[in-house]
Amino acid sequence: MDELVVLDYPAAGVARLRLNRPQALNALNMALRRELARHFQTLSASVDVRVILLCGDRRAFAAGADLAELVDCDSIELMQCQVHMLWQAIADCPKPVIAVVAGYALGGGCELAMHADIIVAAESAQFGQPEVKVGVMPGAGGTQRLLRAVGKFRAMKLLLSGERIGAAEALAMGLVSEVAADEALETRALELATQIAMLPPLAVAQIKEVVLAGADAPLATALMLERKAYQLLFASRDQKEGMRAFLDKRAAVFRGE
Repeated sequence: MDELVVLDYPAAGVARLRLNRPQALNALNMALRRELARHFQTLSASVDVRVILLCGDRRAFAAGADLAELVDCDSIELMQCQVHMLWQAIADCPKPVIAVVAGYALGGGCELAMHADIIVAAESAQFGQPEVKVGVMPGAGGTQRLLRAVGKFRAMKLLLSGERIGAAEALAMGLVSEVAADEALETRALELATQIAMLPPLAVAQIKEVVLAGADAPLATALMLERKAYQLLFASRDQKEGMRAFLDKRAAVFRGE
């Protein structure tokens, strides 16, 4: 039986997870969700992994939840699945996550992309939250993450209409980080991942933690979190190495210490 999520290591410090249900446009069934959560838990704990790429294929990043599993589901069944715990394994990942999106990123697929820290989209990518068209609503953070990414009025239009948008519009509204030509997408995403993987992992982890924790905190609290994290990094060997290398006009070697 084929793996539902394929793991490889395309560069030093970079892990790549590829959704592998091409026959279903990478629709997120429970088995795939569990496998993805397991991989994220393992990679989160790995000292050798500094950045995670999350990919689909050329036709679809992920076309949404697998409706065949949900159509006859009742509320208690859904609650007992505890799907939110599987999503939490991705949300809690301390490593930078780059979503590499080609084709469809709809419903749960769009929500999955929004769990990432950076979204690199192909020109062919299509984003949307069409759950309203099948009688429900986003249930894995779509209403909240989309609101925070693009603002109330753009989020409401997408959520209430179920419309899809292309990569250029998604970039203009702040839903994606950058757009690449389809044939250059994976090369560009790997280039970005490699660039981040060469930077000091302790500083990278602190940046991610403070940005996410501070986003919904009062400004004074968020600034305090930033200040404490900044001060903490002066206890690291990487801070000494980075600053000495800069003064010596040489390339720094960061070890995550």
